[in-house]
Amino acid sequence: MSREQCDITTQEFQLNMGPQHPSTHGVYRAILTLDGETVTNVENVMGYLHRGMEKIAENRTYTQFIPYTDRLDYIAPALNNWAYVGVVEKLMGLEVPERAEYMRVILGELQRIANHLVYVASFALDLNGFSAWMYMFRDREKILDLFEMVTGSRMTLNSMRVGGMPSEFPPEFIPALEKLLAELPECFEEYDGIVTGNEIFHARTKNVGIMNAETIINYGMGGVNLRASGLKYDLRKEMPYSVYDQFEFDIPIGEKGDCFDRYVVRMEEMRESIKIIKQAIAKMPDGPIMTKVPRIIKPPKGEAYFHMEGAKGWLGFYLVSDGSTNPYRLHIHAPSFISLGAFPEMSRGTYIQDLVAILASIDIVLGEVDR
Repeated sequence: MSREQCDITTQEFQLNMGPQHPSTHGVYRAILTLDGETVTNVENVMGYLHRGMEKIAENRTYTQFIPYTDRLDYIAPALNNWAYVGVVEKLMGLEVPERAEYMRVILGELQRIANHLVYVASFALDLNGFSAWMYMFRDREKILDLFEMVTGSRMTLNSMRVGGMPSEFPPEFIPALEKLLAELPECFEEYDGIVTGNEIFHARTKNVGIMNAETIINYGMGGVNLRASGLKYDLRKEMPYSVYDQFEFDIPIGEKGDCFDRYVVRMEEMRESIKIIKQAIAKMPDGPIMTKVPRIIKPPKGEAYFHMEGAKGWLGFYLVSDGSTNPYRLHIHAPSFISLGAFPEMSRGTYIQDLVAILASIDIVLGEVDR
């Protein structure tokens, strides 16, 4: 018997999710419009972590702003460092020494693995899989140990400089890295056993939050979420920067663009990152790690944009110089912000419990969303 036949009056209602909620991974608020347990609309409310990073850049020298980039996506700071120094180098026309580029690739791909470990762990935890979370964080700690060897810090790395790298890897770094690379494939097998093959995880993620490639592109999303929808497009292959054109690696893609595909593609990307790092270790040339850079950096008047394959999507910096010691204008193309823009459409018509899985699957960090 329908509701009309029962003469029952129903109406939609609104429910706040966040800004303090375990599954929002920071201070993010969603205003949900619900018909029973069905989500009919989602309104993003952002800005709780806004710090004015782009404005701060205008009041710092080009070098002084590097540590601030650690605080954008604090799960993947090395990649933020890289994208920022990359745009300054592009504006100044600097050629980075090849050895420094190899060192950047090693740190960047290690950072990608560390980011995806947090992603897999948090995804499982959001679906109440606490045991899985412990496995990934156990292994992420080993990567943070490596970062500490190189930079003296585990999270806010400040790992790169305009024109190259601040220092050589310490002697114990490469042996420790090779030991980790030998261990990780077995760790991935453990993840497959506890998460990938888990039938509850399948039930919660398959055919949930589907986004096809065309819709993803229309929202401006790129990177791993785009590849999960079946489009084989990776900036490291299609628009190679640094020395990525010297490595052999595959581009994993998904089939239908649901939550499960977004998870599986990231698992496969970690395996590909190991391939890249092994090649970088084997091919890394001798030579300088810094090019000649003026003590006071004053890029010529002009503008530049540099983007790269970040851990959460396409990460880009747009920089305008007026010839002074500070950026005239800086804009950050933050993949988490772009992905969150598509979240309402992905969630409409799903149930409340699916909404948590969808948010976890697109991998956002609020430090990057709010900036």
